[in-house]
Amino acid sequence: MWPDGADAAYVAARLRLAEAERRLSDEVERVAAARRELPLGAPVADVALTEGPADLTAPGPLRPVRLSALFGAHRTLVVYHLMFHPDADAACPMCSLWVDGFHGVRHHIAQHAAFVVVGKAPAAKLRAWGARRGWDGLRLLSSHGTGFNADLRAEHPNGDQRPMISVLVRDGDGIRHFYSQPANFVDGSERGIDLLSPVWNVLDLLPQGRGDWYAANTYPPVAAPTDRAV
Repeated sequence: MWPDGADAAYVAARLRLAEAERRLSDEVERVAAARRELPLGAPVADVALTEGPADLTAPGPLRPVRLSALFGAHRTLVVYHLMFHPDADAACPMCSLWVDGFHGVRHHIAQHAAFVVVGKAPAAKLRAWGARRGWDGLRLLSSHGTGFNADLRAEHPNGDQRPMISVLVRDGDGIRHFYSQPANFVDGSERGIDLLSPVWNVLDLLPQGRGDWYAANTYPPVAAPTDRAV
């Protein structure tokens, strides 16, 4: 946990931190175990969302896809609710940060559950944003014109969108809600889904921490070949 030459003060401080890190890990697992004990929740309507071709850059017809069809061979479906208002020109930068991370681990998640990203923006706008971000390996679906977001409280009564993740379960011939967590906790404090993003966990390792940094849509999400480090 430290290189040769570390002085006694550093070693003592690092050992104290290691004990705190272990306590934190134990608490995270305790909460995860409690989460797994949740009963199945309310029924979820089998709405028709809108999806296009798998290639986000290719023209092609949009088609309705029932929520029940998104499970595939899995019993569980994870939905990331992308904060993308129908009238907006871009998705939320923080939501895009989270989805960038999900895109990188999608093949691992697929061993356990189905995973989709749902946004309220019309399908064409949503797909264009996905192409810009390089999300070619994710299923992006539009809930435009449906009550899906409102039913799961992934939007406020005035139509403002909420960044959130939900877990749905196939239960017989129906769909049941199991778990949802917005970016804000019930008391309004932030960092509700920070554990789902590697970015925050890496920034928390730095001497300066994360500070008040906020993701932006201004820097390229995918490096061009000429930008490759040597």
